[in-house]
Amino acid sequence: MRPLRSRFRLGDQFRENVGSATASLASAKGRSALTILGVVLGVSTVMAMATIVSGVRDQIVATIEIAGPTTFYVMKAFSQTPVNPQDVPAWIRNRPDLTPEDAEIIAKLPEIKYASVWGQIQNKTEYEGEHTNTGVIFGADQGYSEIYGGELADGRWFTQSEQLGAAPVIVLSVDVAKKLFGAIQPLDKWVRVGGRPFRVVGIYQEAANIFQPPGQATHGIMPYRTMDRQFTIDKTNALFIPVKPRPNVTVDDAQEAVTIALRESRRLRPGDHNSFDMVTQDQILDTFNKISGVFFLVMIALSSVALLVGGIGVMAVMMISVTDRTREIGIRKAVGATRRDILQQFLIEAAALTGTGGVIGIVIGLVLGRVASLAMNIHAATPIEITLAAVIVSVGIGLVFGVLPARRAARLDPIESLRYE
Repeated sequence: MRPLRSRFRLGDQFRENVGSATASLASAKGRSALTILGVVLGVSTVMAMATIVSGVRDQIVATIEIAGPTTFYVMKAFSQTPVNPQDVPAWIRNRPDLTPEDAEIIAKLPEIKYASVWGQIQNKTEYEGEHTNTGVIFGADQGYSEIYGGELADGRWFTQSEQLGAAPVIVLSVDVAKKLFGAIQPLDKWVRVGGRPFRVVGIYQEAANIFQPPGQATHGIMPYRTMDRQFTIDKTNALFIPVKPRPNVTVDDAQEAVTIALRESRRLRPGDHNSFDMVTQDQILDTFNKISGVFFLVMIALSSVALLVGGIGVMAVMMISVTDRTREIGIRKAVGATRRDILQQFLIEAAALTGTGGVIGIVIGLVLGRVASLAMNIHAATPIEITLAAVIVSVGIGLVFGVLPARRAARLDPIESLRYE
């Protein structure tokens, strides 16, 4: 019976301490609100950034699933960071640019289902005074949907003669067509890309892909030869050959066949290094994971500073609170409150401050993450583990930074406390 009574007594004391802590915080609303603000900033930053990074990563994985896990890319040089085209390193400068002939050699291999040279630029698209923001324009062919998914919503792809003759034709994305033409039928109308005229032959409903920066969707696709003739392509960073093996061919076998074919066509000797790079979907995902990993570390570091400031604020407020309530502490001890009761009360106050800040920060972070994901046109869901971690960390900060003032309050001498003015 004694252990049971002891448990009831501890429960009553805890509820009493919670009530005292709540009343104390309510009596100092302004001070409590300012203390909570630092925690809100830190937690909301973590939540918003976690939502954005999670959404972008999910988009990348979805794109890889669209293209298929076996699709890979031949490039002049692969670097985890874009190379400055005005200052290309010698080892890249000495490599030959990719050409349509390279793509034709690859496409003829028995292991390969599709290969074609593609390029991309960034430019505005205009029609009778209406124009888009700068966006991605691809130089490709009808195999675009084979690699990136999506489908024609209206019109057609380029004919063979249009591709070989570098005809000024373009397939616009659905969003760009709506912005430029509204309710007008866009097919066979002439738009301008970078000031040059192009006839619209098709409308394309695109799927999300990882090769376009957030907020810069693909505006259109034109024949590669047209782009190469009318625009300047960064042939180090923005020229590549997408390769799709046949269904029963592995990535390794396909890459080996492509490597042999390109080395032979470029007359490389056995001891020479490859004058090209090949990038698989796994390498692309791995590169993004490294970039996002650094981004996460920076994000955590920045938000940790805000949380640290919030924690120091909690400690400062609790120290002031102990001083202001010295007489109250003395009275509580005089009527039977133990050191544990006083310690528990102040720890509860500290945890309540940061816990409240954590909950508010989570709500604000979810809203900010949602707004950012809508603005960037990505589907993002906040990881549950990040939400739980944010709550635990915010409460933990209150407990850690509340220990010192709580111990100070618990050690006050009741006689001296009662004399305090």
